[in-house]
Amino acid sequence: MPDPASTIRRRVLLGGAAALGVAALTGVATPTGRRELFTLGVASGDPLPDAVVLWTRLAPDPLAPDGLGGMAAAPVPVGWQVAADESFSQVVRSGTTVAQGEQAHSVHVEVAGLRPGSEYFYRFRAGNELSPVGRTKTAPPPGARLDRFAFAFASCQHYADGFYNAYAHLARQDFDLVVFLGDYIYEGGSQGSIGRGHRPARDVRTLADYRVRFAQYKTDTDLQAAHAAFPWVAVFDDHEVENNWAGDHSESGIPPAQFRERRAHAFQAYYEHLPLRAAQRPAGPAMTIHRRLTFGDLVDLHVLDTRQHRSVQVPDAQRDDPGRTMLGAAQKAWLFRNLSGPTARWNVLAQQVFFSQLNPASGAQTRSDDAWDDYEAERDEVRDHLARTRNPVIITGDAHANFVSDVKADFAVPASATVATELIGTSITSEGDGVDHTPGDLAQLRANPHLRFVNRQRGYVANLVAPGEWAATYRVVERVSRPGSPVHDRAGFVVADARPGARFR
Repeated sequence: MPDPASTIRRRVLLGGAAALGVAALTGVATPTGRRELFTLGVASGDPLPDAVVLWTRLAPDPLAPDGLGGMAAAPVPVGWQVAADESFSQVVRSGTTVAQGEQAHSVHVEVAGLRPGSEYFYRFRAGNELSPVGRTKTAPPPGARLDRFAFAFASCQHYADGFYNAYAHLARQDFDLVVFLGDYIYEGGSQGSIGRGHRPARDVRTLADYRVRFAQYKTDTDLQAAHAAFPWVAVFDDHEVENNWAGDHSESGIPPAQFRERRAHAFQAYYEHLPLRAAQRPAGPAMTIHRRLTFGDLVDLHVLDTRQHRSVQVPDAQRDDPGRTMLGAAQKAWLFRNLSGPTARWNVLAQQVFFSQLNPASGAQTRSDDAWDDYEAERDEVRDHLARTRNPVIITGDAHANFVSDVKADFAVPASATVATELIGTSITSEGDGVDHTPGDLAQLRANPHLRFVNRQRGYVANLVAPGEWAATYRVVERVSRPGSPVHDRAGFVVADARPGARFR
């Protein structure tokens, strides 16, 4: 069959009305083919069996310092269409929404009434301009028998550190979903050495600055292609606000009231630039980002927030305090209710920081007070719940390296039972080109027998989930310091149904 993602990627790059078809949206003028308003592309996200979120933002001058994208304050009507075919001869849903100035003229359309498990194409129109076309897919009905579910997960896309070569490859694949595990932007002012310096060239703190930074990332055509090709499920980590923030605590020492104001700015800009539902729209410095999505009888995706509710990081001597939390009481209760009730065959925790224990190793920078090791009691509580859950798999970002880990019933006893599997994905670009591994990594494997694999190149993790097994492929690029790079499968692992733990394939 033809590769729709590849077709869409070409359209994102080329644009023009001829490539997009000529079907008219009711009440809107015939398109000129210009795409000056749609400089940030299109996206879809959080698919349900009958619904999906569509996103775009009008921004003719996306890096305008005032954060308004070159738009006046007035609201702008935006038409939208969803079709069963690329030529839009079978339009199934359409309408008009309004892009408001106070939301940076971003658009979030929650389209309902769609068929479960179905592919659709969508586009927007504002005035005489037509957006690129996006492809999306609804979720299968809960409980529906599925033979396969294919998805990728990625994280950590530092703009100044590299080109998004991994996304150029990912956009040409055949996935049902992309899960992004955090660090969509970086808040610092680093300029790097490859001509992709951050705008503005300083730490971002104001709403205008966060809007410009998000817009800069969204101008990348490979990132646009990956968004246009698949629905995404996104969650933030720390750098969308500030490095290593924890609840109301700022690593940079900002007083809590000032940090909450900064977080409110960051959350608003985050929402304005991603395909999120109204349920995720922030209320000042608070944002409900944890949520559950189900894909037939095969996959339950439990998306966790490991930032807003966590206790502040502490030295080693205090890390086993049973009162310390990563999830907060309400989110933890929500997760345990999910895991204790009816679930799909595979239960996925989509979260940000290293879950498995990492023992110190000579020559390796192992200890992290930002990971679950700093929250031992709650980590063990979650682990024990996972031990009673069907086929638990944890997918993790943040580490800027690829790892595979068996989650042990007792990490201090290597021979103890394996109760879950953790798949840790590397960065898209963060920390630059990377290497296959370092001498310290070999020491780390010896000190942590539950670790099955380590690799420090850039890329993403492709997953093919079936009733009998979960196959994970670690795909890496040779370089991110220049645009364009070969991609190869560095390693593959299989987790068998009802047998926690990964094995090489």
